Amino acid sequence: MSVTVVGSVALDTVDTPSGENIEGLGGAATFFSLAAANYTDVNLVGVIGTDFPKEHIDLLASKGINLEGLEQVEGKTFRWKGHYHDDLNVRDTLETHLNVFEHFEPKLPQVAQDAPYLFCGNAHPAIQMMTLEQSNHKFVALDTMNLWIDIAHDELTDILKKIDCLIINDEEVIQLTQDHNLIRATRKIQEMGPKIICTKKGEHGCLLFHGDQIFSAPAYPMMEVVDPTGAGDSFAGGFMGYIAQQDDTSFNTLKKAVIHGSAVASHLCSQFGPDGLTKINKDDIEARVQEFAELVKF
Repeated sequence: MSVTVVGSVALDTVDTPSGENIEGLGGAATFFSLAAANYTDVNLVGVIGTDFPKEHIDLLASKGINLEGLEQVEGKTFRWKGHYHDDLNVRDTLETHLNVFEHFEPKLPQVAQDAPYLFCGNAHPAIQMMTLEQSNHKFVALDTMNLWIDIAHDELTDILKKIDCLIINDEEVIQLTQDHNLIRATRKIQEMGPKIICTKKGEHGCLLFHGDQIFSAPAYPMMEVVDPTGAGDSFAGGFMGYIAQQDDTSFNTLKKAVIHGSAVASHLCSQFGPDGLTKINKDDIEARVQEFAELVKF
């Protein structure tokens, strides 16, 4: 089954202890799409400016991603600049220029509306609500961030009532609920609407909540992380891509989806930008999934 993603397509400038990547391909919808395309058909809905390099469009198309919903308008593409410390869990945002993304109003073509699975990438809840109002999806997952929890709390809680799955990090769970106990806080979010919560814990893995059931997955131990930008979006792409491929949202399938999401994200972090996603195939992902299985076998 196909999946639609609505979110940002960007040009990122990043420096990490491993080096620098200047105006590389980025954006939540980009990383998600490249990850999910390993599993199923992907419809990307977003906006770019007239300065967006054609080579990036060609790359996305070469992976079989449907770009009918990628709108190109007059102006500059969304840009983000960040600096990672020696501890790659610590990142400074140096510049954010929304540019054409500032006034983005998603327009879902029919094929994107009809896809059974939808992922609303990190964006203002108003944009995410516009997306839901155009969709006919049977399963909706959503990402958010601390900024929207802070400045658009009411709009965010309104949209939580309408989704099936929330993908969020542990700090945002605490911020959203004002409860420092992660288990209790996640239960509070479930009461807001979504019964499935993926709580990302960075290098410490992920907790999956499905109703009353909990699954704990490790992160893949890596000798060297080159660039973690887009890891969360790549996780979401692998997670949703696997669910759409299986066309099933049972707890057993969701557990496997978490591992697939983590496997894909670990490949991303090994290179700058999306290179870690564009240079792998299904066999590479499956081999990493098997390594995850060995990690937790006892």
